[in-house]
Amino acid sequence: MAWLPRLTRAQMRIVQLAVSFGLLFILFHAVDGAEAMRILRRADLGLLALAWLIMGLQTVLSAVRWKLIAFKLSQRFTWKTAVSEYYLSQFINQSLPGGMIGDAGRAYRARHHAGLVKAGQAVFFERAAQQAGIFFFFLAAFIITTILPGGLSWPLWLNSIVTPAVLISLGLPVVFWLGWQLPGPQKRALDSMWQAVIASMLKGKALPVQVVLSLLTALCNIGAFYLCALATGTELPMAATFGLVPLILFMMLVPVTVSGWGVREGVAAALFPITGATASAGLAASIAFGLVFLAAVLPGVIAILKRKH
Repeated sequence: MAWLPRLTRAQMRIVQLAVSFGLLFILFHAVDGAEAMRILRRADLGLLALAWLIMGLQTVLSAVRWKLIAFKLSQRFTWKTAVSEYYLSQFINQSLPGGMIGDAGRAYRARHHAGLVKAGQAVFFERAAQQAGIFFFFLAAFIITTILPGGLSWPLWLNSIVTPAVLISLGLPVVFWLGWQLPGPQKRALDSMWQAVIASMLKGKALPVQVVLSLLTALCNIGAFYLCALATGTELPMAATFGLVPLILFMMLVPVTVSGWGVREGVAAALFPITGATASAGLAASIAFGLVFLAAVLPGVIAILKRKH
């Protein structure tokens, strides 16, 4: 819309910060934030420490996945560099608005090995593989609990949102196939990307390794949130853990806030009552997870301090 003013990058960051703080402020008044704070003060530190270790493992496994994909795309760097770079990108993602700035920097710094295009593809494929793992567990839980009685009871309002979203996600391959039918630069770009996908993730023994890594990192994320909920007094059933927690985690991808803060807490507060817990418990669990995740990426500070620029 031409009449809307174009925001500078700094202004956009301010807007995203304002959205995060604004949403958290609204939530604190809407779902009894004082009770959520009381729940947090009584949190089990041992369980939170275990969640912190699991999130650290998730970062290391993600770095391994990125290095393997990058190697197939003619990029050469050490395991130590991969882990250091991944911690750095995670720390930046968690600290700055947008949630993807660290990944863009990771691709930019790796461009010297095979060019910026392949570096960007490696980072994009790695992040997509992680979300695919989380989506797999969600889809399995959604199908099972919808077909079999006695599992998670999906309310009508949530079903009307989730079902179209699932169908759209499953229809994405068709959209890409239609794109391949277009002549010109669109087809060439998609051909190039598909060849890179085959080379980095589907050829030879790469596929089973990538599948295992994606499922493991997804389990780390879902398990860490489960432990944060347990630490704050809510024991989520297995159906809710794999059916609802992925929906909460997906909110961290929404680029209107700082690493999903505010949006993630709002969705957790809305979904926890489905399990019989309170909205305040959902708010507390989500805040605990956000703090644990932030603490888990703190080694990224070391990577920053070691750099001259």
